[in-house]
Amino acid sequence: MQGKWADSLLASMTLDEKVGQLFMMATYSNRTEKYYQQVENNIAAYHIGGLIFFQGGPHRQARLTNRYQQLSRIPLMIGIDAEWGLGMRLDSVIDFPKQITLGAIQDNAYIERFGQEVGRQCQRLGIHINFAPSIDVNTNPDNPVINYRSFGESQINVAEKGLAYVRGMKRYHVMGSAKHFPGHGDTDQDSHHTLPVVTHSMKRLNEVELYPFRRLIADSIGTVMTGHLLVPALETRGNTPTSISERIVTEIIKNQMGFRGLTVTDALNMRGITQGLQPGEPEFLAFMAGNDILLQTGNLPAAFNRIKKAVETGQIPTDVLDARVRKILMAKYWAGLGNYKPVDMAELGADLNGRKSLELKAALFEQAVTVARNQDNLIPFNHLDTLTFASVAISADYDNEFQKTLSQYANFKNFVVPFKPGSEKDIAWVLDEASKYKVVVVSVHGMNSRGDRNYGVTPATLDFIHQLGKRSHVVVCAFGNPYGLRLYSHTRNLICGYEDDPASHRVVPQLLFGALPARGRLPVSIDNDLKVGAGIQTQRLGRISFGDAESVGMNGRKLDEIAQVVKQGIDNRAFPGCQVLVARKGKIVYNRSFGTLRYGLYEPVTNQTLYDIASMTKVSATLQAVMMLNERGAVDLNEKLSTYLPELKGSNKEKMLISDILLHQAGLVAFMPFWEKTKTGSTFKPEYYSFSKDSLQIPANLQVAGNLYIKPAIRDSVWKWVIDSKLLNTQDRQGGFRYTYSDLGLIMMQKLVERITNQPLEEFLEQNLYEPLGMTSTMFNPLLKFPKTIIAPTENESGFRASQIQGTVHDPNAALLGGVSGHAGLFSNASDLVKLFQMNLQNGYYGGRQYLFPETTRHFARNYTQKSHRGLGWDKPGDSDSPIVGSSASPNSYGHSGFTGTVVWVDPDRELIFIFLSNRVYPVSTNNKINTLRIRKRIHEIINESLVLQ
Repeated sequence: MQGKWADSLLASMTLDEKVGQLFMMATYSNRTEKYYQQVENNIAAYHIGGLIFFQGGPHRQARLTNRYQQLSRIPLMIGIDAEWGLGMRLDSVIDFPKQITLGAIQDNAYIERFGQEVGRQCQRLGIHINFAPSIDVNTNPDNPVINYRSFGESQINVAEKGLAYVRGMKRYHVMGSAKHFPGHGDTDQDSHHTLPVVTHSMKRLNEVELYPFRRLIADSIGTVMTGHLLVPALETRGNTPTSISERIVTEIIKNQMGFRGLTVTDALNMRGITQGLQPGEPEFLAFMAGNDILLQTGNLPAAFNRIKKAVETGQIPTDVLDARVRKILMAKYWAGLGNYKPVDMAELGADLNGRKSLELKAALFEQAVTVARNQDNLIPFNHLDTLTFASVAISADYDNEFQKTLSQYANFKNFVVPFKPGSEKDIAWVLDEASKYKVVVVSVHGMNSRGDRNYGVTPATLDFIHQLGKRSHVVVCAFGNPYGLRLYSHTRNLICGYEDDPASHRVVPQLLFGALPARGRLPVSIDNDLKVGAGIQTQRLGRISFGDAESVGMNGRKLDEIAQVVKQGIDNRAFPGCQVLVARKGKIVYNRSFGTLRYGLYEPVTNQTLYDIASMTKVSATLQAVMMLNERGAVDLNEKLSTYLPELKGSNKEKMLISDILLHQAGLVAFMPFWEKTKTGSTFKPEYYSFSKDSLQIPANLQVAGNLYIKPAIRDSVWKWVIDSKLLNTQDRQGGFRYTYSDLGLIMMQKLVERITNQPLEEFLEQNLYEPLGMTSTMFNPLLKFPKTIIAPTENESGFRASQIQGTVHDPNAALLGGVSGHAGLFSNASDLVKLFQMNLQNGYYGGRQYLFPETTRHFARNYTQKSHRGLGWDKPGDSDSPIVGSSASPNSYGHSGFTGTVVWVDPDRELIFIFLSNRVYPVSTNNKINTLRIRKRIHEIINESLVLQ
């Protein structure tokens, strides 16, 4: 069919139509209507074969493509020069990494995926040929025109990546182009402005420059672009560029190398070819040399008439013209123009900027980022509790992704220098402050590819890094051209991020903290120490990373439905705001904050907002400590609690087993309002309370509300009240107690932990868990560290404290205990809590450290009783009608909810974590709409339904 279609069309064509097919004219979609009409006039008058689009936008280009195609009897071949995707030329579309970045990737399957996505986007926009990849071997660091457009200096790497790129595009019937023959990589001049000379011998050309072209031609590349280069070893005639050399285009490319596709000139309006030639002459000479497509003519009327006249006079035989035109028509048929369809405008933007595109871009940077030096053996950062961190971002925005991502992993003091320092005094203040920290991460932004301009890095910046390195461990992250690494020859720890792109900014911190391994290798040589292929491979430490839902087998569009459920909750005043986090396979794929801290005020919830997580404290704090002590042999779950707490002997709790307490079947009542013992009517008893902190007292009074403080001695009273509390008066048929969820048991577990460890619960957790995990926003009594403005308020209490609660624990009994209790009191945010639960999900491993034995969490999360659905301390899916857990949750899931409107579910079967935090008790705790609307259940079900690869 392909040949039949081409022959039939060729037979019907006039001479003008045939000549016109040779030309591919440059055009833009960001011009005026007058310009577009001129393009239409050229299509009609000269019957041009194709258009190559440059600057503009996708919607404008699509409309113009449809408009221009409608005018042309013979379908136009649409081209674009999109080496790193459509974003190279168009606005409003994704920018993929440059070729030099891709050159650092070791797994070429990613390059093929990239090529496939570029091909898909081209096809969607009605593009048939992408003039990419550049397979020039960039052996000259000072190359002004290729440089970052090359895959690097290794001809093998360039060839392999070029092959993968083109194969990917072929899947969508988009032609690639091997350029710029015979190789523009070792030049120090730009053919846009002059005629560069390549002086290498034939032996060198065969070994290096021509190698990638042979490989791609053997793999049936669709087009080869001939460069405006003077190569004496290939063309002995003086002043004859490759693009107009018959010896090179016909004898070498077509005859010797066996190329059967389309030969295309580089742009014929470039100074490298037009100098000294009359209008129309470069196109004529290029055709005579054997080129099939004449790209971007500088003078279409002159070029058209020059070639037409040559045919009419016999200078160009008709059969030669027909053969060239037939090749072009055959290519058009292969690209889908035998069955032309206009570009569909519906959902065009969404199709070009889909989730899979963003996921691929992130994956490419993950594979490319390179650790060039790690002389202090710092990377990845381990033992966070032994380090202090600062970061300095030079020539960066204040709200930059790099520092925001760093702060997801540890407590950073972030400094921003929003300009390029011109002198030492511009940055001296940062030097003094940053050097107070053990590790300082310096990110260099605003770099360029010009070695003669120091790659955009000022001497003051380099001196700052040098001076800082004398005082602290410095890690330099260079977000720019890898050749620029030569500036940091004395830097002991060096990472190449390749591009100043938010995607790279997000990847590098993940690599620094071992959430991602370092896989990239330098595609070019920097100096004697950093040769091409250099790159230190680091291991993943099991820290949480960030990615798109699709990267872990989830449907991102399905997850978008969460927002509608949350909106319903906020609109119905079930809660003023919330945080929702979803992580799978070690990646956070959804982390959004909604609404406000309270109704009626513009106080937006952010990912840094702290929530009172109420009974989630049981599993986020106390149970974690119990699990640690159990596996150390310090706590036997089958032993009576009174063995460890002898004051229970002689009480009704003497025979209680620790396991029964954790299973909530020890006979403890659900709740006791101990606070009622501390007031007489509305008056606070002075033996328990004070209205001042009295910081000179040791220990100091503990805040329970605005200006209300509790005296530390009350904790002994509360413990006595717990011991004296009554038990349930009903038992089951076996003589044991039925399941009754109780806060008192976890208060008793707190006492157990503190007695064994001989330190307060909060100190034990901070030292053994929270600080080494990098949980910088998780703590009891958050007002000791954080301003009230970032803490979500809870109840405007009318009973116990008779005040608006914000920053102190909502639970009354936890308040009596000074804000630290085994059952409530912990504040955190979803971004911090996910680290803890990822550790549990990973069988106790996180950040290069084993916090729990691999079997510990599984053991505690198992159901051992027929009295309830629960595990040891953990809640588990039970009643299918429960408003806090999705009906589709796997039976091995474990988690817990909190009275304030919180929940966490960990699903080990699906490697899935769901965290929901809200302040549904604001302003009153009787508001139960979060349950009647089944907000948490419905979100959990959406998450499970989003799994596409279970």
